[in-house]
Amino acid sequence: MDLLDRDGRTEREFLEQYRVGDYERPSVAADMVIFTVTDQEADSYRKLPDKELRMLLIRRGGHPFLGKWALPGGFVRPDETTEQAAARELREETGVDDVYLEQLYTFSDIGRDPRTWVISCSYMALINSDKLELKAGDDAADAAWFTVSYRLLREQKELMEDGYVKTQEYELKLRGEEELTAIVARTLTVTPTSTSTDYQIVSNDGLAFDHAKIIARAIERLRGKVNYTDIVLNLMPKLFTLTELQQVYEVILDKELLKAAFRRKVVDLVQETDDYTENMGHRPSRLYRRKLEE
Repeated sequence: MDLLDRDGRTEREFLEQYRVGDYERPSVAADMVIFTVTDQEADSYRKLPDKELRMLLIRRGGHPFLGKWALPGGFVRPDETTEQAAARELREETGVDDVYLEQLYTFSDIGRDPRTWVISCSYMALINSDKLELKAGDDAADAAWFTVSYRLLREQKELMEDGYVKTQEYELKLRGEEELTAIVARTLTVTPTSTSTDYQIVSNDGLAFDHAKIIARAIERLRGKVNYTDIVLNLMPKLFTLTELQQVYEVILDKELLKAAFRRKVVDLVQETDDYTENMGHRPSRLYRRKLEE
């Protein structure tokens, strides 16, 4: 027997009478924060090249924010999930699809897009730079990699009767074809029963929409997961030295690490091979690979 609602309708009857146009509907976008790590040009062939954390940006070829730089992304199609849309955008912009991809956050602030009500389901992707094939999508004038810097400028903590509010201001710098800068404020509110985090863009020069806020969240997510997962290994080639791996950790965390402590940290994440570096201008180093779960 079919269940009836309070108006005496079956589910089939309810659906036949349902009018989707009676409700406001947002557009849904999938925006991508795509990270990779590349080598800087070394001063000497005997010196290991330094690493740079880079992210992909697209120069917008149309309104709104014409000429500004934005994260790659696009609207979710009716026949796909947000994750499928993110994977499609990733493939279209970089030529790769078999990479690390995770959902970052859903951004739904009122007025975040001047065209209409747009909710962004953002994703973070990590790509080994050896796999890249960069190209711009149809709605983009250009696509380019930017080096990433995200550093704390100042912070203050205000005690409340029951808890506290801590505000930190970070400077985001992206260097590529242009230098883009933004100041992002991160406010942490802690009470005995809840903890909430809010991000606000204090200033912005060159980035479209609220993408400075999305980038800030992505960098903090990446830094946080570096400390307790093997996420960094998604940025490494199949074979690598421990020194190269340490360099990648350091460029993400923006700090130097003690060699002995670092090697203790990653000992369970990697396994040594019988291969060594060749033609590097210095003593050969053993190569390692990611340790897969048994």
